[in-house]
Amino acid sequence: MHQTPPIGSDCVGKIQDRTVSDLAWREETLRAALDPSRMPRHIAVIMDGNGRWAELRGLPRVEGHRVGREALRRTLEGARECRVEVLTLYAFSTENWRRPRDEVEALMTLMVEAAQEEALDLQQNGVRFRASGLLDAMPPGVQAAIAQVVALTQRNTQITLNLALNYGGRSEITEAARRLARDVVEGRLTVEDIDEHALERRLFAPDLPDPDLLIRTGGEHRLSNFLLWQAAYAELYFTDIHWPDFRKLDLFEAIQGFQARTRRFGGVDLG
Repeated sequence: MHQTPPIGSDCVGKIQDRTVSDLAWREETLRAALDPSRMPRHIAVIMDGNGRWAELRGLPRVEGHRVGREALRRTLEGARECRVEVLTLYAFSTENWRRPRDEVEALMTLMVEAAQEEALDLQQNGVRFRASGLLDAMPPGVQAAIAQVVALTQRNTQITLNLALNYGGRSEITEAARRLARDVVEGRLTVEDIDEHALERRLFAPDLPDPDLLIRTGGEHRLSNFLLWQAAYAELYFTDIHWPDFRKLDLFEAIQGFQARTRRFGGVDLG
């Protein structure tokens, strides 16, 4: 009786190579089909689903965050290929301090490791790195690691990677309001001078354009206190894919969806 030989490592390797090659072909085909004249200038991402990804595999939650670094690299690479100007990633919110202490400590350690290990690649690939949020409340080691990467990449111009750290939309607006009040009290501003532009200039990153496209992975359909002011007219894109599994193909599909929409900014479509 004929017996099918077991699948050897060579065969498995060939299947994996073919799968990777097929994915690369699909990614390149979709990217080439995108309209360069309608690319979003600024893409913001809520990187959700790391913990659930790990739990589904019987792993500690922190492993989901660790593997999520690969998704960050893929997304940054895809954004660079599409000539996106700014990529903002929601890395740690003001509410994340409520998580178990060991998870928070592990996240802080991962941030320092990532900053140290990715710094040279960011610099060589033309990525300007910066961080937005209540950074003074972060652990000193995290602050120092961030400052080093910011200084190393400050002259790069290909793309800006903006990491939202200890960030909350409400706290950002509150801080801006507090700065406005202080300027009025100290005579640098009058009450009549306060308008939208005055408040915008006092946000964490006033020099960055508002996001055109906001992506959330992990299956939830909410903003979770992210860029509440800036995302007023952003196109929202939700996907069930957990962040560690997010690929360039998924980014390109989100951009494709963005390009299929008509942005009216409160007006009407006259076309």
